[in-house]
Amino acid sequence: MGVVSWLEAAFLGLVQGLTEFLPISSSAHLRIIGPMLPSGVDPGASFTAITQLGTELAVLIYFRHDILRILRAWFASLVPGANRGGMHPDARMGWLIIIGTLPIAVLGLLFKDAIETSLRNLYITATMLMLFALVLAWADRHGSKTRELKTLSWQHGLVYGLAQAMALIPGVSRSGGTITAGLLMGYTREAAARYSFLLAVPAVMASGFYQLIKSWGVAGPVAPGPTALATVIAFVVGYGVIVWFLRIVSSRSYMVFVYYRLALGALLFVLLGLGLLSAH
Repeated sequence: MGVVSWLEAAFLGLVQGLTEFLPISSSAHLRIIGPMLPSGVDPGASFTAITQLGTELAVLIYFRHDILRILRAWFASLVPGANRGGMHPDARMGWLIIIGTLPIAVLGLLFKDAIETSLRNLYITATMLMLFALVLAWADRHGSKTRELKTLSWQHGLVYGLAQAMALIPGVSRSGGTITAGLLMGYTREAAARYSFLLAVPAVMASGFYQLIKSWGVAGPVAPGPTALATVIAFVVGYGVIVWFLRIVSSRSYMVFVYYRLALGALLFVLLGLGLLSAH
């Protein structure tokens, strides 16, 4: 075991950027790949959360017009009497994002220690990869795919939030969980993906800055410099992935990601069974 090098951190940042927005679990990939690098180190939950700041910055820039419009409408809705004729759709979206963020905020605080320790067991990761692959496959094939985001209800917003909270377990996938929930509730692939991006912003930014402050000045498996490099690389690569993913999502099924998750989960079980990887 050693300390993660600059080159290894750069590679982990590349992996984070490539996997964060796809329904294949970026945290699972970082958890799996870290111990396989020369240093043999699990980069840890803090490194994952901090590098996600890079990918979420990509979301902020790509969706900047949508986010600014939602923020303006939400703040305007707080003025007394502003909603007499009905709440503006963008203000309503702002409230739905807040509601959808509550589950992951509450559960993240309640199970903070388990998230950073026992839930990073690779047997759990492999199981979640394969289990939620099957759920995604069912949702993609049988979801009606007729609802648009403008029809999003308060109840559906909460379901989205609960699905996002499942991603606290490596292997579930934040985007995979929310997209699957959206498909199960009848939303189109594009609507489910767009809301997944918007919903992740508050939770991921809060988690990232919390871990950044918490780890400030504390020695960890990845030093501050390499972590910063990984975060920058995650931002650049993540932006490209957003552009590509939203272009193909409306016309392609998610089955390629289902097959990938099943193959990765099966490979992980084999590597654990052969003793080539340690579960802890």
